[in-house]
Amino acid sequence: MTTAPIDEAKLGEFMGKVVGDMGAGAALVLNYVGEELGLFKAMAGNGPMTPEQLAGQTGTNERLVREWLNAQAAGGYLMYDASAGAFELPAEQAYALADTDSPVYLGGAWQLLASLWNDADKIANAFRTGKGVGWHEHDPRLFKGTEQFFRPGYRANLTTAWIPALEGVTQKLEQGAKVADIGCGHGASTVIMAEAYPNSTFHGFDYHDASIATATERAREAAVGDRATFAQASAQEFPGSDYDLVCFFDCLHDMGDPVGAAKHAREALKADGTVLLVEPNAADTVEGNLNPVGRLFYAASTSICTPASQSQEVGAALGAQAGEARLRAVFEEAGYSTFRRASETPFNIILEAKP
Repeated sequence: MTTAPIDEAKLGEFMGKVVGDMGAGAALVLNYVGEELGLFKAMAGNGPMTPEQLAGQTGTNERLVREWLNAQAAGGYLMYDASAGAFELPAEQAYALADTDSPVYLGGAWQLLASLWNDADKIANAFRTGKGVGWHEHDPRLFKGTEQFFRPGYRANLTTAWIPALEGVTQKLEQGAKVADIGCGHGASTVIMAEAYPNSTFHGFDYHDASIATATERAREAAVGDRATFAQASAQEFPGSDYDLVCFFDCLHDMGDPVGAAKHAREALKADGTVLLVEPNAADTVEGNLNPVGRLFYAASTSICTPASQSQEVGAALGAQAGEARLRAVFEEAGYSTFRRASETPFNIILEAKP
């Protein structure tokens, strides 16, 4: 094999980047461990702690806790006081790592990443066969992690910004509307809406039976089971009609037949009904997504979203980085008369479609 002359400076720069990525990848396993064992939560608001103190408080092994703390400090997650041999979780890090009510809580991310390593061989086989990997075929930590990862953003934005940005929908929900939440997973979005709009009824649908069972339990725990119900059904065949609002939260791009799903939603809506579509905030071009957020989205899309679509009929494989123009084309093909961007966050675009 012939190669071009090596620029040692560029090689050194690249190897430094790889070492950084390797360190981050290995450390993410420790983030998962810290979440599972409550180490971050035990440190939140407690000032500097020694390994002995943290181990004693969490019932864990001091020697391993010491190594874990060293790794977290090396990564900039913790502050280290060498004179005291103590580590501290700053308030900003605690807000993201230990506060489950925070809109930037990251606990679910570690679950998601753990599931991907467990499913790496399945993903590799999908490359060989093109047959995809169904959502139900993934490690269960994907389902738990997805709920934990998306719920903080939904709780912070769904009823305070996203729904109010839709034309006339808040008033309908306050008065009493009928809502379908498609691809509801563990029901985080459904429960949040049911809590905010007690006069409305909410129907969550997902093809994954285990997720439907969990969503039903989540509604019971939140005391909204009287107005939030769940059933196993696909996006192309979910039951019911005369819905005022049909929602797709971070799921349309995972579907094998997004046009078919959009068509069925239009048929199930009232004449003046609305579709709320929440998708990753992606540019319409590859070059527009070549950034840290794009890297994360493309990685998730390669491992989860695109194989999920390929495992289903049609297999449109939109991918998480579909972009607004491609999503607009889906809804135009499905026969909608209007489609517009209603709101956005750094990570999501909130789109409104009407029959």
